Amino acid sequence: MKAQAILETAQALVAGDKGLLAMDESVPTCDKRFAALGIPQTDEARRAYREMIVTTPNLGDCISGAILFDQTIHQATKAGVPFVKVLLDAGIIPGIKVDAGAKDLAGHPSEKITEGLDGLRDRLASYAQMGARFAKWRAVIVPGDGIPSRGCIEANAQALARYAALCQEAGLVPVVEPEVLMDGDHTMARCAQITEEVLRAVFEQLYLQRVMLEGMILKPNMVLPGLACSTQPTVDEVADATVKCFLRAVPAAVPGIAFLSGGQPSELASVRLNAMNVRFKTRVPWALAFSFARAIQQPALEIWRGEAANVPAAQQALFHRADCDRAARRGEYTAAMENA
Repeated sequence: MKAQAILETAQALVAGDKGLLAMDESVPTCDKRFAALGIPQTDEARRAYREMIVTTPNLGDCISGAILFDQTIHQATKAGVPFVKVLLDAGIIPGIKVDAGAKDLAGHPSEKITEGLDGLRDRLASYAQMGARFAKWRAVIVPGDGIPSRGCIEANAQALARYAALCQEAGLVPVVEPEVLMDGDHTMARCAQITEEVLRAVFEQLYLQRVMLEGMILKPNMVLPGLACSTQPTVDEVADATVKCFLRAVPAAVPGIAFLSGGQPSELASVRLNAMNVRFKTRVPWALAFSFARAIQQPALEIWRGEAANVPAAQQALFHRADCDRAARRGEYTAAMENA
């Protein structure tokens, strides 16, 4: 029974033309973004911001699931309605980030390991009782001179797999997020090489930990050069390199690939996702979806700026970005949508 529920949730998260909204920024990350815009860095400001997001009219037309942070899943609207109920009423599946963040990996200078496995079984049970139906864990892979090392890749792959197994034990769908960062001057070819190596290691560990691949979602980076690379590829070149890499490394049993935006400008993230669906949607075994954070939130945050009077305009901007990404899933996004 639990396995069937997991399968149904995984399918629902990538069904049709919808995608995931990542609104799981930690308190320090959220405060950093607030500070840049002169917004007070308080619990109430963070609560009000998340209320603005979850109460956006018609958001469920574009978003299948929302990834929450621990603080957020405990919060409610000003009227006292829990955010989990607001999401469910909008037809959006609540999810939860469960990792404890990336820390320095001992013995591996400049490399990271994600922590949070201690006590995870009990935390997952608690989140499931609160209404969460899926979870997320992010591994951070840093490209650089001589890195990532095999030790770093294997350590993060094993942690992702153990997390995923615990999620399914608790009846939750694991969103598995191995992110090769865009920072640096590495080429697109180097990103493809690293991404394929990471994905192969992750799926090897998922097999070893007996994770049901039909009941998980992969949340990876697109194959992109570093932001400081002198050669920046075309949109079609990114689509080709990304899908080629994933066809080599991601089993067909996985129901969906929900790409992270990773700091890409909002419109560019939509354009690149659109190109993948235009060129490959009928030729790949998994849904090509999105799980964007900043690429959906940032325009709305810049309008909101902590002012209640700005909520309607901010919500309109949030829905617009989600709607653009929905169109990109169909392969129907156009630049004209930005001026609509």
